[in-house]
Amino acid sequence: MEGDPVEVETSEKLEKLQELRNLGIEPYNGRFEKTHTVLDICNHEATLIQSEARVRTAGRLMAIRRHGKALFADLQDHTGRIQIYVKRDVLGDDRFQVFRVIDVGDLLGVEGKVFRTHAGELTVLVEDFVFLGKCLRPLPEKWHGLRDVEVRYRKRYLDLIMNPEVRSIFLLRSRLIREIRAFLDERGFVEVETPMMQVIPGGALARPFKTFHNALGMELYLRIAPELFLKRLVVGGFEKVYEINRNFRNEGISVRHNPEFTMLELYEAYGNYETMMRLCEELLSSVILRILGTYTITYQSMAIDFTPPWRRLLLPEAIREKTGIDILEDSLEIIRKKADELGMPWEVHWDRGKFVNELLERFVQPELIHPTFVLDYPVEISPLAKAKKDNPRLAERFELFIGQEEIGNAYSELNDPFEQRRRFEEQARKRQRGDLEAHFIDEDYLEALEYGMPPTGGLGIGIDRLVMLLADVPSIREVILFPLLRPARD
Repeated sequence: MEGDPVEVETSEKLEKLQELRNLGIEPYNGRFEKTHTVLDICNHEATLIQSEARVRTAGRLMAIRRHGKALFADLQDHTGRIQIYVKRDVLGDDRFQVFRVIDVGDLLGVEGKVFRTHAGELTVLVEDFVFLGKCLRPLPEKWHGLRDVEVRYRKRYLDLIMNPEVRSIFLLRSRLIREIRAFLDERGFVEVETPMMQVIPGGALARPFKTFHNALGMELYLRIAPELFLKRLVVGGFEKVYEINRNFRNEGISVRHNPEFTMLELYEAYGNYETMMRLCEELLSSVILRILGTYTITYQSMAIDFTPPWRRLLLPEAIREKTGIDILEDSLEIIRKKADELGMPWEVHWDRGKFVNELLERFVQPELIHPTFVLDYPVEISPLAKAKKDNPRLAERFELFIGQEEIGNAYSELNDPFEQRRRFEEQARKRQRGDLEAHFIDEDYLEALEYGMPPTGGLGIGIDRLVMLLADVPSIREVILFPLLRPARD
């Protein structure tokens, strides 16, 4: 038969599907009770072999080696691979005939005893089996492999089948979130859920996605952050509250940014940004130690040590040291001139805050390898943070950098409703001038503050970027199961 090899094999698999039915085999059985995973068999090998106990396990066939009246195959489940051994004189002629039409990719449940072959391979001797699912397309490894990044992200299910190291990333991600929850729950934090669709998007400087609610006849926004709702809960008496949440920001896509991402956001009443620094340091260092058994990791060839205490760096001093720019005292005209001298491109509409962010990212951030708290950001780019008493132009705010990446953001929450209104109005003027990332005025939140919010510390940590660090992968798409992609082109 001539033609595309994938199409040829698909056609052959369809023929084998019919052969299975001719043999009286239902190719899509709905139930098989497992007694052991592959990992269970490996972990209890000695006991299983000595007792000659029968095991029941199931998975996908990843390789088949036929030898006349017998065959060996590799069976893969979510915990690993194990060899199975199928003999005609064990199953009988009729049952063994089924294996003539079994292919790589098919799903099988097997029952039998565990032994080691002469070559030392841990193996299950198949004494009975159930066919559980026919794979109608050839697995990609056979023809072209599965290394194309676009295909891997678009067909993540194939990526997970073919690349065990990818599965390990998402198991790590799950473990990380589980350990974070355990840490916070043990310390009296309460996990909550807040709205993903909001009338007014708030809690961050970001461009939102818009949607429309037909029944209510109103425009809504996907949340850019849960902050303002979580702080309403603090007003209501939830003194320690957190959410592991999905946020949506209508911004560019890069190796560090995905428009849909996951964050941990928490608030503690009667705390401040110093409280949050201590909590953040304890949370991440202890969780990483529990997961990896060490404080030291390697990320993109950088050795990173999470051993506390972590470095603290004042933002104005760090920028002045690296660039000669005083972000508080220099005029906008002087900052522009010095940026030109540094070879940093800028745009005419940039305000002081935009320059601060760019200077930090270009000249300071590349040297922040080990966990570093960068403190004291200008108030104008921190509209929800409390100002420092000794310098009201700076906010009680820090960002956490690890491995040259921003991982977290925290501050002493602004709880003065009059000052918060002034900040919101300032943001509204920026929006009128065309800044689509400026904050909206949220009257309901301002009313909540008028009932009194205790002094509060708030902290946000990017889960996706944290997983990138621990898994040592360079792109955020590697740690998101289904990253947003453009439609596939034919």
